[in-house]
Amino acid sequence: MLDRRTLLKTSASALIASPLVNVRAQEAVTLRFHTFMSPASDLWINGHLAWMKKIETESSGRIKFEAFPAMQLGGAPQQLFDQVRDGVVDVMWSLPGYTPGRFPKTEVFELPFFTFDGEGTSKAAWEFATSHAKDEFQGVHLLAFHTHSPGLFHTKGKLVKSAADLKGMKVRGATRKGTQLLAAIGATPVGMPLPQIPDALSKGVVDGVVLPWQVIPSVKVDELATFHSAMADGFPGFYNSTQFMAMNSAKYNGLSMELRDVIDRNSGMGASAFLGKVIQDGDIPVRKRLSQDQKHTLHSLGKSETEEMIRLSAGIYDEWVKEMDRRGFDGSKLLSEARRLIEKYRKT
Repeated sequence: MLDRRTLLKTSASALIASPLVNVRAQEAVTLRFHTFMSPASDLWINGHLAWMKKIETESSGRIKFEAFPAMQLGGAPQQLFDQVRDGVVDVMWSLPGYTPGRFPKTEVFELPFFTFDGEGTSKAAWEFATSHAKDEFQGVHLLAFHTHSPGLFHTKGKLVKSAADLKGMKVRGATRKGTQLLAAIGATPVGMPLPQIPDALSKGVVDGVVLPWQVIPSVKVDELATFHSAMADGFPGFYNSTQFMAMNSAKYNGLSMELRDVIDRNSGMGASAFLGKVIQDGDIPVRKRLSQDQKHTLHSLGKSETEEMIRLSAGIYDEWVKEMDRRGFDGSKLLSEARRLIEKYRKT
């Protein structure tokens, strides 16, 4: 039988412990993740969902996600940055290039024939963005800034073997630099977000697209385009685009220190390299599958044809440097720094 002193101690302990349990319960938070990526895409499944799952596990379930691919919460891909900045959503993933001119310094990684891989270039892109372009991400907490593996041509009706083959062809580009590159080498560029590609290809709005291998099944390019042309071995890829994941600043700052630490451990260069590698690794099975399909033709441009495209697009570098100078930045210095970082992290 409990004496009075033991009963009082037990009651006091319960009163003290109870608020602690409640405080811990109040730390739980649910974050809404929004993007335009298809729920069937490799990046969504092996990149975004895996990233969310890792955070949920490391936080012991105190951070949970509500996942909304394919713009399920409304709006257009171009509006995702504003949605997360304004608190409409908590976390988003998108392409800076969908809002041309808004992220001018980090656009350097979208210059033609500039990158070699997904993982190493993503490390370089993160270091560049956080060292030289923090002002471009004011109002959000940047979680990852990365690239994909080098893009190539996917066309229907005609195989691209040289720049001359692009004359009269309408080709979709993802970003401002991407469309400038297509124009420079003789194609008719058509800018559009990723989700519009299937309809545009099937209706003849475009004759082809430039994309990395990994993403094409998610937008049915592997069903609609049967010719695939990459640059010569040993050369940088035709193009790349920057991609980023960001969190609403107030939401991040409102987390407990412990939960912020979970987010921090899954952000930055590591998260950027992870997402870049997911895309890079996803190229392999898609390319292998199509190489074994007799309906598809895979081609690598020759050395001279690749060099011709590089020569035709060289002016885009000069234009970008001049634009940076007009904006008050040292364009040559930024270009040199981006090149240095790409070489620093480049896979050999």
